[in-house]
Amino acid sequence: MTTQLQTERLILRQWKDSDRDAFFALNSDPEVRRFFPTTQTREQSDQALDTIRQHIDEHGWGLWAAELRETGEVVGPIGLWPMPGWFTENAVEVGWRVAKAHWGKGYAPEAGRAALAYAFGELKLPQVVSMTTVTNEPSQRVMRKIGLTRDPADDFEHPGHPGWWGTPHVLYRITAERYRALS
Repeated sequence: MTTQLQTERLILRQWKDSDRDAFFALNSDPEVRRFFPTTQTREQSDQALDTIRQHIDEHGWGLWAAELRETGEVVGPIGLWPMPGWFTENAVEVGWRVAKAHWGKGYAPEAGRAALAYAFGELKLPQVVSMTTVTNEPSQRVMRKIGLTRDPADDFEHPGHPGWWGTPHVLYRITAERYRALS
């Protein structure tokens, strides 16, 4: 069963085929992807969306389409994602990517908080992490806003992109205990 979450301004839902253009626009925008190694082609974007949709179908949660309740416009993917296999811990990441037209409106922290509530309330996860490049201060600011903290000892070189200018990566985390204390 696919989960749908709602916040004051957003619906976090499964992706539709009609969202492909918005997802590609986001993934092909060099400003939106400035903290990623590259932008994506249409084929890469569609493959990524298929992977996200399949995960949500199989598990009920994932990087949902964050849709504005007022207009139905998709802001971007926001939600939870299992950390890659190279990560040493069995962890789930809270993440977001927001279309440029929606920067600075607080959608990432709003939806991130809803994703954390789901992670700790429904999934009963012991912790949630988030990672980004050391240069991505906007995402680090969102991580701090939603209660995640960073220990510089957890910073790492991304094994999928050796030698990339965006490394090292920083890792933020929040435990279920800390989440409950902040709530």
